[in-house]
Amino acid sequence: MSAKLIRFGSNPPPVETGEPGNIVAGQPKTKLQNYYTDPTGQFFSGIWECSPGKWRVNYGEEEFCAILSGKAILTDSDGHAETFAAGDAFIIPKGFTGTWETVEAVRKWYAIFEPKS
Repeated sequence: MSAKLIRFGSNPPPVETGEPGNIVAGQPKTKLQNYYTDPTGQFFSGIWECSPGKWRVNYGEEEFCAILSGKAILTDSDGHAETFAAGDAFIIPKGFTGTWETVEAVRKWYAIFEPKS
């Protein structure tokens, strides 16, 4: 049996709702649709959404993000801030610490690799 392609938007997985940990401002709420998890459980990809708010982050994974709509500001622990909006794509490397701030409701594609410890 050959591996099957996965098209985002077709046969969408259930929406998981939640909120980030370590909130420092606002009341951000998240929605997640994880379209794919590899057999090892180390790589996964899908669509993530979040309402406005700000929280502390400490990445133990590698993440590719492509912003579909909205606006976010990521600030590293040294105070350097980058703003991302619709059409922007970026990598958050393992070891990144700082804050994620959703300024305008964000919808993004994500692809995450999280190595087993």
